[in-house]
Amino acid sequence: MTLRLFLTAFFPLACFLPGLASQAFGQDLEPRRWTPLPPGLNVVGAGYVRTDGDVAFDPVLLIEDAEVGGHTAAVSYVRSFAIAGKPARLDLVVPWQNLTWTGLLDGAPAEATRVGLADPKLRLSMILAGGLPDPTASSNTVFGAAIAISVPLGEYFEDKLLNLGQNRVVIRPQIGVLHTRGKWSYELTGSTFLYGDNDEFYRGSTLEQDPLYALQAHLIRTFNKPGYWAALSAGYGWNGRSTVDGSRADDSKRLFLSALAIGVPVGKRQGVKFAYVRGRTNTNKGADTDSLVIAWSHRF
Repeated sequence: MTLRLFLTAFFPLACFLPGLASQAFGQDLEPRRWTPLPPGLNVVGAGYVRTDGDVAFDPVLLIEDAEVGGHTAAVSYVRSFAIAGKPARLDLVVPWQNLTWTGLLDGAPAEATRVGLADPKLRLSMILAGGLPDPTASSNTVFGAAIAISVPLGEYFEDKLLNLGQNRVVIRPQIGVLHTRGKWSYELTGSTFLYGDNDEFYRGSTLEQDPLYALQAHLIRTFNKPGYWAALSAGYGWNGRSTVDGSRADDSKRLFLSALAIGVPVGKRQGVKFAYVRGRTNTNKGADTDSLVIAWSHRF
């Protein structure tokens, strides 16, 4: 097998798998991201994700019965403020991962483990129309825009195909709408993932990737007791075809995510979220994963 053939066959899993745990933590399928917050609010948080899944590689790689599993821990910070009188917020998430891939390589058992920092994420969002809900109104609608950036600070080795960091900047513009009527909220977000080039992909190769497009929708229900909520979520991502040293890979992505989340208050200023996230690929190369999430937050 030539190096170029190996790279183009292997790349979809090499960059796709590390991102699954961070998706499960909620950065790519997170309800209530467009809920306006009063200016001056700070929220610190911590979370844990357990992820397990099956992996389908290109048959040319002679990898069978492949699985991925591991843990993600993350800390987060949110600061709300105002821009031109409109609610805005800044989110920061720093994840740490311990992931293991196992399977049969040409009939022999094989295993790879990566432990360390993954790429941190920053997100700046602003409500463009609408604002904080009026307690006397029966409904409220807001429109917002955001930009998220993945910073390439995660663990990365040029001589390895499986890494926790991507060694490239990923910029994600977003637009969203949130409509609330009574105790029900309906949220829709559209995103575009814009990938920088990785000039140190594998043994000096250059990796490029087309934009990935994504939609996510959330049905959210709050309850009479303050702080209790539940959300049913779904998301779909497509495209994102890659190129290695000028050779186009047949790896356009079609990924479906679904999730169920429940929020429970702990006192007046703290809360805990429990979630189950299911990821399924609609192509013959990719990963089908299941993740359990628990996250804590404190407001001040």
